[in-house]
Amino acid sequence: MQACRGGYITSSLRNLITKGVGQPNPIEEVVDKADQMRGQDYTTSIIVDQSPQQVFEAVNRVRDWWSDDIEGQTGNLGAEFRFHSGDNHHSTQKITEWVPNQKVVWHVVDSQINFVKDKTEWKDTDIIFEIARKDRKTELRFTHAGLVPVLACYGDCSNAWSFYINQSLFKLITNGKGKPDRKNATETQLVER
Repeated sequence: MQACRGGYITSSLRNLITKGVGQPNPIEEVVDKADQMRGQDYTTSIIVDQSPQQVFEAVNRVRDWWSDDIEGQTGNLGAEFRFHSGDNHHSTQKITEWVPNQKVVWHVVDSQINFVKDKTEWKDTDIIFEIARKDRKTELRFTHAGLVPVLACYGDCSNAWSFYINQSLFKLITNGKGKPDRKNATETQLVER
């Protein structure tokens, strides 16, 4: 209320005009930061010869391209599943959008990433798979909305997504065999992937 009675006019606006720097409302700074980060979500895409239906089916075979250590259902709207990567990363995804042969969205309802300070960096983010026919090919556009460069896990997580989408899922779609993490894999097998 103080701001409405003149605080912004007599103080912030005056300083902006006379000194070139005002004192914006902190909530405006949060909105500005969110606007700056928009468009910085991690995204990648692949183009394949297979049909949208084949791509959609492969995306939903999560154990065959991401990890065989997935608990829960991965193939219908409203399903929840859990991902584990040793003690480094655990997350729970809920399928919130399911448009056959076009789109799948997973909302991350819980996350614990143990190699960064804020262990919940993935929580309330969305993992989006968009499928579209392009000429005689099919494009899969992957976006992890909320995985942005300011997050501590961005480097490791974006590198991991690059592998899982551009290599593992691509191989599953194009030749029927992905390269998912294996729960009981040896160190040598992980390096060879």
